Amino acid sequence: MMGFFTALSGYGFMQNAVLAGLLSSLACGLVGPYVVVKRITFISGGIAHTVLGGMGAAYYLGADPLNGAMAAAVFSAVLLGLVNLKVKQHEDTIIGALWAVGMAAGIIFMSLTPGYNVDLTSFLFGNILMVTKPVLRTLIYLNMIIALTVIVFYRQFKLICFDEEYARLRGLPVELLYVLLLCLIALTVVILIKVVGLILVIALLTLPAAISGLITRSLDQMIGLATGLSMLFILAGLVVSYNLNLPSGATIVIIAGVGYLVALGLKR
Repeated sequence: MMGFFTALSGYGFMQNAVLAGLLSSLACGLVGPYVVVKRITFISGGIAHTVLGGMGAAYYLGADPLNGAMAAAVFSAVLLGLVNLKVKQHEDTIIGALWAVGMAAGIIFMSLTPGYNVDLTSFLFGNILMVTKPVLRTLIYLNMIIALTVIVFYRQFKLICFDEEYARLRGLPVELLYVLLLCLIALTVVILIKVVGLILVIALLTLPAAISGLITRSLDQMIGLATGLSMLFILAGLVVSYNLNLPSGATIVIIAGVGYLVALGLKR
């Protein structure tokens, strides 16, 4: 334990990792409860895995991979939102196809990138210890967008998650709000890529919120507790992975999974 805090005080990359973890926790806490309550985990997974295509294209074109990730995430969020609203009977098939095509396109673009081989593992499983200052600034901007949007549209998002028909009767633009919510999920996925990677992103997005749903009875309490649990899981995962020399992203998700099993057992 002391070794981790000694490294934290002496190494900039450890400080960046902790800051990235805290920023990721805020995004998870704000958006994860909506994913759990609305039961759109599969759609969120489709968005997450499509991101690799955008990152691969950005690498191939010599652009910032985070910009490619954001473009692909928002595009897939809008597309899947329209699919869910217009052709719901084919939703699973289209999500699965987009999921697979996005991953395949990303791998192909990265293999075609001239000059050097891209470390695909860091995208799939994350590498929070490699977060840089420019990436931290991007994460801060994304968190500001997510937080401001959730604050402004909190009541509207709450209505479409719990009672979509009542929201329609109230005259709310349900379709537009639903697509906006998916875009927030897309931005959260981009933030979490640096922490746990594409493969494990859905676990960190949903597990703290699912635990909160077992304990709390209101959405605002669920958001607060999910944020705190995300911080706890990420910081605990960093400490354990540092001391035992384990992959940080996988360790964070394992701790979150154990936490969910414990909460489920106590609830029963």
